Amino acid sequence: MLQLQQKVSRENLKDGEVLCDHCPAKCCRYFALPIDTPDTWEEYDFIRWYMIHGRVSVFVEDGTWYMVVHADCKHLGEDNRCGIYETRPQICRDYSTKDCEYDDDECYEKLFETPEQLWEYAEAVMPPKPRGLRKNGQLQLPVLAGVE
Repeated sequence: MLQLQQKVSRENLKDGEVLCDHCPAKCCRYFALPIDTPDTWEEYDFIRWYMIHGRVSVFVEDGTWYMVVHADCKHLGEDNRCGIYETRPQICRDYSTKDCEYDDDECYEKLFETPEQLWEYAEAVMPPKPRGLRKNGQLQLPVLAGVE
């Protein structure tokens, strides 16, 4: 019978153990940048453009919009450890496990994982958009080759 291993809580770490020993390196698998809150169709279209460039999503947390680029750090080892730990960038040095996302269940005010989700949201909150963005009553988005 398969037994699931229980996630180690911060409080139950043994002496000398760190959260990184139990984490899949969430912090090294993406970066997020704040973006302006969209309030025009053009601004929503720019964000949609970001999202059609690969593994990009958008979330809103505490009223701030963020663009997330899902990409593993090229120095992340198979053991989920930093391959350049001694010479890592300052942003990595400043990051602490004290407030890291180890326990984070990734709940956001808003989360858009596809351009279609973002566009549906825009249609719900924006005034009617100019003609030409719909054809035969259907939302017109670009077809992405090789993207499911």
